[in-house]
Amino acid sequence: MIPPSAEKEKELIEALRGGKASAKRSFYEQFHRYLAAVCARYVGNNDDVKDLLQEVFIKIYTRFDSFAYRGTGSLQAWSRRIAVNEALQYLRASKKRQEVPLDSFGDLPEPDETPDLSQIPQSALLAMVQRLPERYRTVFNLYIFEEMSHKEIAALLGIGESTSASNLHRAKGLLTKWIHEYPNHER
Repeated sequence: MIPPSAEKEKELIEALRGGKASAKRSFYEQFHRYLAAVCARYVGNNDDVKDLLQEVFIKIYTRFDSFAYRGTGSLQAWSRRIAVNEALQYLRASKKRQEVPLDSFGDLPEPDETPDLSQIPQSALLAMVQRLPERYRTVFNLYIFEEMSHKEIAALLGIGESTSASNLHRAKGLLTKWIHEYPNHER
């Protein structure tokens, strides 16, 4: 997504505050791919992403009066925060919780081994993140993309800090394993 200029962003914000349908369409066109990617990091199924994204846009449009402009990019940041919160709420409400025994993945390499990502398309990396068990994927996203501490994650998810750290370690281990295996699947 190309960030809009401050002037264009302010114009869009004012039009959204005015409830203009054309502004909603413009906002959707500018942000739907970005917000879909945010949602896709949390839920692994495309149908779930579509459902979640619809809820995100409804929440944005109905709660726009709570948006406070804080400079260029604040609209994107505010929208991302709504998408993350909606994704977490969606996961809490979901009855599809997956419990996956760790031994079902075999031996995991130490996540400290930094794999080469240059030859792997972003879509394949996203698919790997989506393959993570829900708990690992959620902690991974909050820690890596939302830059939350284990203390913050623990409070948000109702788990212990050590559980958050363990889930992150296991997520990184699985991703490292799948990244190392990726070139073998292409041959």
